Amino acid sequence: YGSIQPADSVYLSTRTHGAVFNLEYSPDGSVLTVACEQTEVLLFDPISSKHIKTLSEAHEDCVNNIRFLDNRLFATCSDDTTIALWDLRKLNTKVCTLHGHTSWVKNIEYDTNTRLLVTSGFDGNVIIWDTNRCTEDGCPHKKFFHTRFLMRMRLTPDCSKMLISTSSGYLLILHDLDLNKSLEVGSYPILRARRTTTSSDITSSGSSGPRAVGSPCHQNDSGLVSEKHMSRSSQREGGSPRNSLEVLTPEVPGERDRGNCITSLQLHPKGWATLLRCSSNTDDQEWTCVYEFQEGAPVRPVSPRCSLRLTHCIEEANVGRGYIKELCFSPDGRMISSPHGFGIRLLGFDAHCSELVDCLPKEASPLKEIRSLYSHNDVVLTTKFSPTHCQIASGCLSGRVSLYQPKF
Repeated sequence: YGSIQPADSVYLSTRTHGAVFNLEYSPDGSVLTVACEQTEVLLFDPISSKHIKTLSEAHEDCVNNIRFLDNRLFATCSDDTTIALWDLRKLNTKVCTLHGHTSWVKNIEYDTNTRLLVTSGFDGNVIIWDTNRCTEDGCPHKKFFHTRFLMRMRLTPDCSKMLISTSSGYLLILHDLDLNKSLEVGSYPILRARRTTTSSDITSSGSSGPRAVGSPCHQNDSGLVSEKHMSRSSQREGGSPRNSLEVLTPEVPGERDRGNCITSLQLHPKGWATLLRCSSNTDDQEWTCVYEFQEGAPVRPVSPRCSLRLTHCIEEANVGRGYIKELCFSPDGRMISSPHGFGIRLLGFDAHCSELVDCLPKEASPLKEIRSLYSHNDVVLTTKFSPTHCQIASGCLSGRVSLYQPKF
């Protein structure tokens, strides 16, 4: 990565598709998909940088996220409240359209073991879709979880945990995850809550207001989780309860006395840590933070212990206020690619790009800047590593996609 340089840039007219909101490679690295502001999905060959296909009316509103289920099937979600399934072998029509959300759909996850699709949106809902029983009319679905001010939702690589971030600065963790379990709102056993002072129910009714592109993403929220009695069905004999809920307010440098918004949420490919992009409530500061998962029981049962510990952080350029910047881990988890103004920064846990477990500090330490790459003329909103090649892609507000790869 020390030799990586801007390789190719594909300028895409803003009159047809607008900003690039998200990038996703197929698992075999053969296709790069681009989620665009104005209803389009673009497909490229990332090796030759050739345009393959444009899905000109993939949705009726902004396309927010793309997720591959395997090397040929992928899902897209949109502000039109729907999710669409696509097959690379037949891109002229959708496999099907999924209806269930009532506001903008922002995030898609997939459990390869159970073949369950998991989506989240600004209606505050996390919905489970059973792709095993998919037809042209859609898939059977159920509402799995609800919280106010939901921003992003992720599954750990082994699907043992679900993490949910909110625009009010809270991070929710569902432990010992069971996506097949039918749960009612309010039946989640509370493991522990850190730095919580009120007793309102986070699973109470009400949805988060839609966040328009370019508008402030911060909302006041005094609703936290109240202690609830655990239902008998949520306990396992001799073991911990399934889908136990933990509520955290992650420590952010410089924000101890002010609220913050968790805008982007990613997970380490080996499940060791979570990666957050946080901004202050006044949008005048942004931080990239890494939190290590701390497994096991608390040292003292009467003393709640936070499952996450801040290990590394770095302040980001305060450019493009109000826009969400999507960052990512490299496939081996040794590096982070983070949007930084009109480019990206490659960040490591130390100067040698060591594994996280080999350089865990006693106290939070700065991420090391390995390399900065600038090839855009506008604010970079998203970046992604190729899963198979030494290549990074980035997309910006004016619709340009840039590829970076080594030049010797």
